[in-house]
Amino acid sequence: MWRRILLLALALCFPLLLSAQLTYGTTGLLNAPSAEMQQDKTVMIGGNFLNKEITPPHWYYHTANYFLNVTIFPWLEVAYTCTLVTAESLGLGQYGYSGFSNQDRYFSVRLRLLKEGQFWKHMPAVVIGTSDPYTESGGGEISSSGEGNGFFCRFYVAATKHIAIGKEKIGLHVSWLLNHRYDYPLNGPAGGISWNPSFHPQLRLIAEYDAKDFAFGATYLLFNHLHAQVELQKMKYFTGGLTYKIYLK
Repeated sequence: MWRRILLLALALCFPLLLSAQLTYGTTGLLNAPSAEMQQDKTVMIGGNFLNKEITPPHWYYHTANYFLNVTIFPWLEVAYTCTLVTAESLGLGQYGYSGFSNQDRYFSVRLRLLKEGQFWKHMPAVVIGTSDPYTESGGGEISSSGEGNGFFCRFYVAATKHIAIGKEKIGLHVSWLLNHRYDYPLNGPAGGISWNPSFHPQLRLIAEYDAKDFAFGATYLLFNHLHAQVELQKMKYFTGGLTYKIYLK
């Protein structure tokens, strides 16, 4: 009996949008950007485990992050993300500190320039965005210089187009990333493919290249609010987390 109730509940939970990039706390694929946007006035609160293979070299250990994301307008999204840092990596072990005693903080902004199908039916959506663009460490320079603590710095332009194949809808996503960091370069093309099966649209499968590594993963939206994501960075290292979505509009 309980199985029937659960299946019925899942069937009623048709998603509004499944795309949330937990590694940066923004809308996107897994670790690569896309041009998809959340519904207007959507708030996302979440966090996840980050395998050391998905983080910049500064994190030579597994860590975690948490974030607050708000889609202020249908064309503007802002996020604030914190990533946990150990005292040992900051050289504070000699002062008696240990474990996760600090955190790296940064903002992300995404601006939609074109909506999918806005002027003609084959037009892709286009978004420009940045994460961690500026740091006050080392004199207040742009993070992309490779100095300071802007470890998650990136600038990008992304395009997304959804194509119907029979009953199925496939998302095609391409982007170009730039940061010029010598320790963690993300310069060049990125892209991916997403698929929400028609028989169970709460599930979303994603394959991507994030300008550095290939990855495969999936997201799932439960009861239209709880969003889960799992990812295999380099096709073998696990990263994943949870996000709760609140619709204010």
